[in-house]
Amino acid sequence: MKCTIAGLATLAVAASLPLVATSTQAAESARPAAYELQGDAGGSKFEGIGADPGRGRFYVSEVTGGEIHRGTAMDARTEQWLGGDGTDGRFTARGITTDAAGRVYVAGGPNGIGTGRPDLWVYSPEGDLLAALRAPGENVFLNDVAIGPDGAAYFTNSNAPQVYRVALEAGEWTVTRWADASGTIEQRAGFNLGGIVLSDDGSAFVVAQGNVGALWRFDLATARVTRVETGDAALTDADGLVLQGARLTVVRNFARMIATLQLAGDGRSAALVEQQASDPTRVLTTAKVLRGRMLYVDSKFDEAVAVGPYEVVTDPLAR
Repeated sequence: MKCTIAGLATLAVAASLPLVATSTQAAESARPAAYELQGDAGGSKFEGIGADPGRGRFYVSEVTGGEIHRGTAMDARTEQWLGGDGTDGRFTARGITTDAAGRVYVAGGPNGIGTGRPDLWVYSPEGDLLAALRAPGENVFLNDVAIGPDGAAYFTNSNAPQVYRVALEAGEWTVTRWADASGTIEQRAGFNLGGIVLSDDGSAFVVAQGNVGALWRFDLATARVTRVETGDAALTDADGLVLQGARLTVVRNFARMIATLQLAGDGRSAALVEQQASDPTRVLTTAKVLRGRMLYVDSKFDEAVAVGPYEVVTDPLAR
């Protein structure tokens, strides 16, 4: 009798396995290939994206107005999560990311230049404003943001070779100039520092300087800056960076290319793996991984007056 019961149990488990696999495959195929963003009647342009894997959410920043949009992994349609056009002093928004607690950090780009308005914001997962801060300096263009191993957020400045640190300390949110590479990184015309990722071993940030096609390593222990050795890899227009283990994806916006490099664990060097042409009808700015899939922002930067559909896409390549 015991053997019979065991045999029946084994058969029951075996019979159930294909159903589980089929269910998983069905769920994966049900995920949208693109996510629709809610644009304004006069045209909208977008730039940054942040992912909250634990909650299955992603956030997209709108350049035109500063609205923040939110979506989920399984729903093709997003919502406007935070208002713009002056909400919390925000009229434009750029890079965006989340921390382990689900807090959302938003870079303001030129929002505070000559206006006295905030340069960045921090929100709770529920959308409550936690901080609206001005960074030290008068010509600060906060472009992108990443979370460090200390839990603080680090923002790049496109108008100077600087990185700012934002943290909650002694119950107050503070922003300080963490690194200044003025003696090492030459400031050029156009957008300089942009995309930022933490190296795989957590020892440094790797930052893109898109106008010259360079990657820079900011050591976390010393704030010392050195150039990442990338050989002859073409990286002009490098914008968003995504690191998955040793695999570094570089989104080259107006070059309309996606570069893949193998990045050393400490971020000191990177070897080109491949360059692929991205969709010529889109200018992709950056990307984030959400539950195993890369999500790319279609900025609409190539359109004088943007026209929908406005989308976050999972397939960035030329067709």
